Amino acid sequence: MYIFVKRPLLVFFVLFTFGIPVISNAQIYKTRPVTALLGAFDDEVKLLEQSVKKAKKHTIHGIQFTTGELNGRQVVIALTGVGKVNAAMTTTLALQTFRPSEVVFTGIAGGINPELLPGDIVIGKETSHHDFGYITFQKQATRQTRNPITGEFNPDFFPADSGLLSKTLTAVSKVTLEPTSASRRAPRVITGRIVTGDVFVSSAEKVAQLRTDFGADATEMEGAAVAQVCWQQQVPCIVIRSLSDKADSNAREDMLNFVKVAARNSAALVVELVGLLK
Repeated sequence: MYIFVKRPLLVFFVLFTFGIPVISNAQIYKTRPVTALLGAFDDEVKLLEQSVKKAKKHTIHGIQFTTGELNGRQVVIALTGVGKVNAAMTTTLALQTFRPSEVVFTGIAGGINPELLPGDIVIGKETSHHDFGYITFQKQATRQTRNPITGEFNPDFFPADSGLLSKTLTAVSKVTLEPTSASRRAPRVITGRIVTGDVFVSSAEKVAQLRTDFGADATEMEGAAVAQVCWQQQVPCIVIRSLSDKADSNAREDMLNFVKVAARNSAALVVELVGLLK
């Protein structure tokens, strides 16, 4: 018995299997003048939704999206839920349905950089998965994810879009942030490295490991998944995280105490950024 396979499919199979890049235009879509604003927690997303003018609700495969105008810019806002799978699913639906020209992921995180405190903000110059890794067919250990469309390795760290990063830094100079009750100084804002994993980090030992192995400044549970989807679909993306805790043994208690302040700071910066995108 013979099985005949169309040549393009066979070529793609061979190239993908052996890690040879495949050129594809499937990643590019015609954008609309809309900014997607995504967040994992209600505290983060509701603050943005409350500021939207002419808001309309859309339910797509059970996920609720809010469209309207925010600070002069058309936006689509959605709650992703916690974790990488939820974040990737919601991001994909947002891209497919609303075709935004950029994606901003915002919300709270645990601080890894010892100089940072709850209420401070880390703008993700780079974002990476800290819980991903495997052995290639060439028996090489790697932390790089692979693009399923082209077969190419994605970068270890997904870079923020340079234009969004520049505008975010401009927005920082225009916004007033709120200190937490535990801090005696004004909140700091840095550009840094954010790492993502499907685990809530609440261990000084894990904090030290993430700082040593990744040079991380903050850790959370969604950002790299969003960044990966956007990288593979060639959509500009930036991750902005406001610290609610220091990811140590007090992380759960601190998060509950400071989540609202952290969410307000994150939302304030995002609103200012959106105004620069119109």
